Amino acid sequence: MPPIPKTPIKIAILDDYQGIAAPHFAPLKPQFDITVFKDTLVPYNHVSSTAATKEAVETRLKPFNIVSAMRERTAFPATLLEKLPNLKLIVTTGYRNAAIDLDACKKLGIKVTGAGGKKGKGTDSTTEHCVALILGIARNLAHDDKTVKEGGWQTTLNTGLGGKTFGTLGLGRLGVAVAKIMHQAFGTRVVAWSSSLTQEDADKRAVEAGLPAETDGEKTFLVVSKEDLFRKSDIVSIHYVLSQRSKGIVGKQELEWMKSSALFVNTSRGPLVVEEDLLDVLEKGKIRGAAIDVFDLEPLAGESRWRTTKWGEDGRAAVLLTPHTGYVEEGNMGEWFEEQVRIIGQWSRSEELSNVLV
Repeated sequence: MPPIPKTPIKIAILDDYQGIAAPHFAPLKPQFDITVFKDTLVPYNHVSSTAATKEAVETRLKPFNIVSAMRERTAFPATLLEKLPNLKLIVTTGYRNAAIDLDACKKLGIKVTGAGGKKGKGTDSTTEHCVALILGIARNLAHDDKTVKEGGWQTTLNTGLGGKTFGTLGLGRLGVAVAKIMHQAFGTRVVAWSSSLTQEDADKRAVEAGLPAETDGEKTFLVVSKEDLFRKSDIVSIHYVLSQRSKGIVGKQELEWMKSSALFVNTSRGPLVVEEDLLDVLEKGKIRGAAIDVFDLEPLAGESRWRTTKWGEDGRAAVLLTPHTGYVEEGNMGEWFEEQVRIIGQWSRSEELSNVLV
């Protein structure tokens, strides 16, 4: 383990949008000097980053020995890590963070740990959020709420889910969880695709989820080609892990395959979808609507094409947006911060660290 700096050890808590971290970290004082940042700077490695924005990130982070990172809100590419000579430990939420270059951290002697919180019963927050978005866009909840509050009444028609086809791009833990709810609660047929998914795998996952592999000869989770998934689905939902290989896995061609009446949902990661292609399709009203929780650049820039109240008007598709809050629950956030504090305590005492990523 790298030598522990002389006290006070400087901790940066990044991207604390709701301002809830400080009380959880308070027990570390006075040995630790804690600074909370509620905003996110332009990502160091983003295409829009300039010399000035990179310098701003370097200047902010350079004094700190420890960084508390919230998911993938702030990126730590090798080029940035090399500019942070004081950094000894990154404690991130979750057990996977694609925004941190773990190979570079290992080379530079920077420890990285995860924090997963307690595992509870029932669905997790992202599953709940995804289903809420599907219902929200299908039932026009945000639109109708705004209409009624402004003095109006019924102005549009809802989309029923019963008997529709739900397509999941990815059939991992979250894909299975959402597909199970859509199938059991709303009676949707489920079709699935991923680059390596087989029907045998899908049958096994259905059984593990407490569902039959098939009923009356019809597969519970039917594996189809990527093209068939986009052509046949009434709702397409993304449940894929972001990697260099999967970046842009949904683009112009896939979106053009979709039915004009279909809905598109993304609660996974923004860069899985070519954002400009999705915006073009929605602005031209080529599909019925979309519900989006994740974006290519977060937080969204003020001038982003997403930031308009004109969605659903003049031929545009209906759009329901949330600010990457699929995992942002009070219980989750508190548990993650408390686990980070526990790990920082281990580090300060030169003890073995929990949840080491590198």
